Amino acid sequence: MSHYELPQPAERRRIRSADGHWINVEAYGPEDAPPVLLAHGWTCSTRFWAPVIHRLAADHRLIAYDQRGHGRSDIPPTPRGYSTTALADDLEAVLTAAVPAGRRAVLVGHSMGGMTIMAAGDRPAVAERTAAALLCSTGPAHLVERLRVLPAAVPAGPRRFLHRRILLSRLPMGPITRVSKAVLKQAVMGSASTPEQVRATAETVFACPTAVRARWARVLGELDVRDGLERLAAPTAVLVGEQDKLTPPPHADAMIAALPNPDGLLRLPGTGHMSPAERPAEVAAEIRRLVTRHLATERTDAA
Repeated sequence: MSHYELPQPAERRRIRSADGHWINVEAYGPEDAPPVLLAHGWTCSTRFWAPVIHRLAADHRLIAYDQRGHGRSDIPPTPRGYSTTALADDLEAVLTAAVPAGRRAVLVGHSMGGMTIMAAGDRPAVAERTAAALLCSTGPAHLVERLRVLPAAVPAGPRRFLHRRILLSRLPMGPITRVSKAVLKQAVMGSASTPEQVRATAETVFACPTAVRARWARVLGELDVRDGLERLAAPTAVLVGEQDKLTPPPHADAMIAALPNPDGLLRLPGTGHMSPAERPAEVAAEIRRLVTRHLATERTDAA
């Protein structure tokens, strides 16, 4: 099996969020292993985490869920179902259902998944179940202003306008062709990404319904979760690709400066926005470091 295909989950269930939407949740690895919750990004699904899951499932309990509108989770029928509050609600619902009271997990969020963790940064039910967090390739605000998809030679005003139009586009992204893969790599992946990584990312991203992609894009275009970031009390590490054009390194620097309890900044050369797909070994190693450092006592106690 390719590391870009998910193994058979140990458990799959649907969890109901605060507004009634059902969220698909999949668990991998031993039930009594240290829990790690994985929140994917915009236009992705649980499949996006496959190469990381393959590296950690032997000795971690990996809990991955489809953000609403993605994968097997419910698609909100109206724009009211798309908001940072809804993201935080879904995270809280999954975490409280999957991690028993008195236990804690390491939370890992990529892109919109990292924004989800920040959006829930002031929620007591989330905080009491969080041992540490990892924010991968993400940002708390000013996403459109800091986009680097278009060349810097384009003047600032037109660049912001065109970036917003690209973000909100309802044009289909597929089918998967040589041209569409090249465009995807140029926009969201780094120079070191392999053809297999590009194709696996395309298969995941292009499967996102166009309307879902556009509605979440509107949320991201106005996103500001800096208040939640500043209330994220758990030890939190930040990871960014040096060639990330969607959430470039200045976001990582801003998050480290704002976090109450920063636990390291890892920069990955040659890497774009899709760090868990492009550099799964390094992302898995950073997760393992946080588990070892912040869940070691709980594992010892459980034994």
